[in-house]
Amino acid sequence: MAKNFFDITLALAGICQSAMLVQQLAHKGQCDDGMLEVSLRSTLDLNPASTLAVYGSQPANLKLGLESMLGMLNASRTGPGAELTRYTLSLMVLERKLNGNKKSLDELAKRITQLDRQLTHFELLSETLISAMAAIYVDIISPLGPRIQVTGTPAMLQNTQIQAKIRAALLAGIRSAVLWQQVGGGRLQLMFGRNRLFKQARQILAQC
Repeated sequence: MAKNFFDITLALAGICQSAMLVQQLAHKGQCDDGMLEVSLRSTLDLNPASTLAVYGSQPANLKLGLESMLGMLNASRTGPGAELTRYTLSLMVLERKLNGNKKSLDELAKRITQLDRQLTHFELLSETLISAMAAIYVDIISPLGPRIQVTGTPAMLQNTQIQAKIRAALLAGIRSAVLWQQVGGGRLQLMFGRNRLFKQARQILAQC
């Protein structure tokens, strides 16, 4: 069956967006709140109408991820691009571990449903919601291993609020990694379909 590279590219951009948010938070202690909200909101829609619907039905909502993806596909093996690649591939590995663990999958669905209820009382980017998402990552995703080693500025990495945002962004990355598999993504595309992914990402960016 022919692969839908539009959906595959969107999902990969979703993973890259989470990875870039993690990188920004770890090094600078801040990130684009609009892009963070798109990524965090993507974790809440477990039955989306389409791949684009996961990201608010607007390609522009993945602008950071698409740009990061283009950089990653062109990146050298050192520097910020290498760090972004490491986060992206690590999220894909963790997603595979999650996919093979029915108990963790069931618990994840249950906890995300609880998040939906909390959203009636708190804003998505509130400390309460971000802490709840970070806790889901720590309780369900981290134990699956191997843990993602986040590198950055020590002062930022020791700040509990920034730690929570990083973990919430990683949870969003897992959501996109699940989607990447569901729409037909895989390591073969990263090895042999890079040019196709690059071209598709540029086409989507042109619409933003």
